[in-house]
Amino acid sequence: MLTQARAEYPWLAAGAQNVQQQALRDFSQAMRNFYAGSHGYPGRRRRYIAEGFRITGFNLGLHVRRLNRRWGQVRIPKIGWVRFRWTRAVPECKSYRVTLDRAGRWHVAFAAVPEPVPAPGTGEAVGIDRGVVITAALSTGEKLHCPGMSSRERAGLRKAERRKARAAKGSPGQSAERARIARLRAREADRRKDWCEKVSTSLARRFDLIRFEDLRIKNMTRSAKGTAGNPGSNVRAKSGLNRAILAQGWGLLVRRTQDKAPGRVETVRAAYTSLRCSACGWVDKNSRDSQAGFCCVACGFTCNADINASINIAAGHAGGAPASVREPQLLASLTGQDAVGISGPAGGGGCQLASVASRR
Repeated sequence: MLTQARAEYPWLAAGAQNVQQQALRDFSQAMRNFYAGSHGYPGRRRRYIAEGFRITGFNLGLHVRRLNRRWGQVRIPKIGWVRFRWTRAVPECKSYRVTLDRAGRWHVAFAAVPEPVPAPGTGEAVGIDRGVVITAALSTGEKLHCPGMSSRERAGLRKAERRKARAAKGSPGQSAERARIARLRAREADRRKDWCEKVSTSLARRFDLIRFEDLRIKNMTRSAKGTAGNPGSNVRAKSGLNRAILAQGWGLLVRRTQDKAPGRVETVRAAYTSLRCSACGWVDKNSRDSQAGFCCVACGFTCNADINASINIAAGHAGGAPASVREPQLLASLTGQDAVGISGPAGGGGCQLASVASRR
């Protein structure tokens, strides 16, 4: 059908057939995903969103060449040789994608499956608790923060947003402010991606087993505005929280770690990980005396709340073996105490210690 359409319409024949074939394949895959129930119905393209095209079946030696230390060239059908900034060695691949981001920058990405990062072989496991104040708290005691905008950049962003709101619709001033906002947002996204790449590589090199809490980020960042008949409450506060969560790169960190350490990344149910004492295993909501403070009401153990949760995640709570089997092992391995009695299941990983023997 594409061949017939290109013969009938000259404007369609003026484009690259390879690009048009890939667009049809993408649409076909989107429809299969829709009928399978995993995705929604594909919508029409929007300007500034997912701008780009994909080229397949090319010869790397004939279509890519290096000019000097910083620059290279790629041969694009219907366009010719286009220069690009050479940031790393081009791998052996059979396709590449050219994209335009919202800041007006063109990118070329060569598709290749990299080799996984080798495990250190130490048998060490790490738990990672993700938050807004502390992006990633490790069970080793480390606190990692995702870089964002500086105070000066945030002030410039607010100023540009106010100017855009006051400018006439479709005016050059509005376009200029929209471009300024896009550049600031793109800079923030670049920092977040760079941070996730570095942290995921470090985790894959240092630990044999990496455990994250299983968070439903899409549900957590759902809007609270509700409907016209049933409006939501605290909508502005929830919107701010959603922006803060999305600015931390939670999903990107897990996805890149899984790519670099396949088979070595696990997810642990988030239930009770922040309320369980990592020293004695007691679960009580009163142990969280503040957002960052944790003080166990049973044994008096004091720790940062995020670090305490990451230790529970590293131990596999709540998940894995039943709590009645898991608690004595946790006590023996972490605190050197003997568990005398353990209460029955409280549902959803909420088992608690009935009593703890004195220290040896």
